[in-house]
Amino acid sequence: MSSQDPEAKELPPPPGAAQINQNNPHPNVSPSYPNHYKETTEKRWTAWLVPMVVLAEIIFFVIVMFVNNCPDNKNDVVFMFRVRERCTARFLGRFAFQPWKENRLLGPSTSTLVKVGALHWWRVVHDHQGWRLFSAIWLHAGLIHLIINLLSVIFVGIRLEQQFGFIKVGIIYVLSGFGGCILACIFLPWNDVTAGASAPLFGILGAMLAELLINCTIYSNKVAAIFTLIVVGAINAALGILPRVGNLTNIGGLATGFLLGFILLVRSQQGWNERSYQSGVAIYNRIKSRHKPYQYILWLMALVILIVGLTAGLVKLFKGKNGNMDCSWCHYLSCVPTSKWRCDTYT
Repeated sequence: MSSQDPEAKELPPPPGAAQINQNNPHPNVSPSYPNHYKETTEKRWTAWLVPMVVLAEIIFFVIVMFVNNCPDNKNDVVFMFRVRERCTARFLGRFAFQPWKENRLLGPSTSTLVKVGALHWWRVVHDHQGWRLFSAIWLHAGLIHLIINLLSVIFVGIRLEQQFGFIKVGIIYVLSGFGGCILACIFLPWNDVTAGASAPLFGILGAMLAELLINCTIYSNKVAAIFTLIVVGAINAALGILPRVGNLTNIGGLATGFLLGFILLVRSQQGWNERSYQSGVAIYNRIKSRHKPYQYILWLMALVILIVGLTAGLVKLFKGKNGNMDCSWCHYLSCVPTSKWRCDTYT
């Protein structure tokens, strides 16, 4: 502030500054106050990426149902009881869903999901279709899966994009989906198929958890944030026991997003008001932000673990040995068979 400016006004020190100054080792700076810090350092972004992703996935699901064409799908209507079943919601014509006994999430057939890019271990490993690790993150097993997943993405994703911007959220979304698909494909039974659209959602949840931990000193209402994570995660994890969804994609996406949160969502923990004097009166000019040492340590650790983890996962996957050979129970994380449905949906 220039002393020659006739409109300039000297600002009084904030309440309690006198007491702080007595013990302040740096006489020219003083700690900023929490409310002032948040108002001057946080930038609120316009959320457009999450709505665009939601719109794109709805369009993609419509295309998948068009390709499925249940009324003319002769191979997949013979399912559990080896008798012809009628399509669900036949009034939709070509967009009708597979029979209820085949797909309880109101969606396409398993063969259609494979056709449009779902995860299938043999095709990824032996047919060299690694692109499925990316295409699967845009696929939903059915309308129920689509609605629950997208509502959850809107609920948690928009808030994250408003705080950190579309670039960081976009990186978390895609890489979490990729990481989730790697883990799922390693342990995916050869006769099972997975649509991996839940992996990016769990990546966002993992990033939120990391942000809560690494930005703990400036995070308000921690209880509400934790409650949100638990509720959204539990609802979507419940879908993971059904065929074609799989909790392995959720686990992989959660872990990847958690690490990315430590890397991309770090915010400064301390604000300092730089102070100058004019005619013996303190003038508070600007805020300097600082990061704490533990944030740098966690950032480096998360980066190393993420790179090593993704690399090791890809190496193990393309070695051609199915993970279920070393883990007899891991397939239950992909699907839990019951009297109501089978898990070997692709034979």
